[in-house]
Amino acid sequence: MVSGGLSPAAFLAAVAVTLFAGFVKGALGFAMPLIMISAFSAFMAPPLALAALILPTVTTNIHQAFRQGWREAWGSVRAYRRLIGTIVVFIVISAQFVAAIPQPVMLGLLGVPVCLFAGVQLLGRSLALPLRHRKPAEYGLGIVGGLYGGISGVWGPPVLIYLVSVGAGKAETVRVQGVTFLIGAVVLLGAHLRSGVLNAATLPVSAALVVPAAFGMWLGFRLQDRLDPVRFRRWTLVLLLLTGLNLIRRAVFP
Repeated sequence: MVSGGLSPAAFLAAVAVTLFAGFVKGALGFAMPLIMISAFSAFMAPPLALAALILPTVTTNIHQAFRQGWREAWGSVRAYRRLIGTIVVFIVISAQFVAAIPQPVMLGLLGVPVCLFAGVQLLGRSLALPLRHRKPAEYGLGIVGGLYGGISGVWGPPVLIYLVSVGAGKAETVRVQGVTFLIGAVVLLGAHLRSGVLNAATLPVSAALVVPAAFGMWLGFRLQDRLDPVRFRRWTLVLLLLTGLNLIRRAVFP
């Protein structure tokens, strides 16, 4: 029941991926669902891969969002309410279409943005956009993040792009990501309970992966100060690029 029909080897692979993704999140503050959905799609059907990452994402983001206290978290909600609100609305909208999207299309929709996100950063290009007006940027990036979030569980790249573009500091960036990811993950949880992606068969898998996610995040926090962040982030991006290319390969040659 806990494995959701996965073979023992596939379930252990999911645990290992989640442990690593939690570690990356603890060390860097992002990329957990990106790593999980990219790797899971190699040995799970996309709807199961999406369901499996939801509860680990919710629980780890609770800690990230409130690590500096509830006042700071609430301040982030107020300051970025347009971005967060738009993401929430479009997660709910796009989540209803997961079951109707053919598997090759979904794999392509996952692989292309993963490759673009990782490739741009590996080339040393800045993600910052020349923003003349913050409101249109918040709504635009919120729509993109919400549409991808509903079908893949990943809406971090547009949020990160916006934070880089407005010059948010390190602590604020990590906190805002945590708050945004938490609110979006809770909405995603509700949306996919409604869509049927999360059900009696998939919920136990997602719940079981909370443990390796939490342990990996704890390890990431403990080792954060000892790591060479530049080198570690670079290898993480290389891994994301490779997994994104593999998703595109599977979309083109199913």
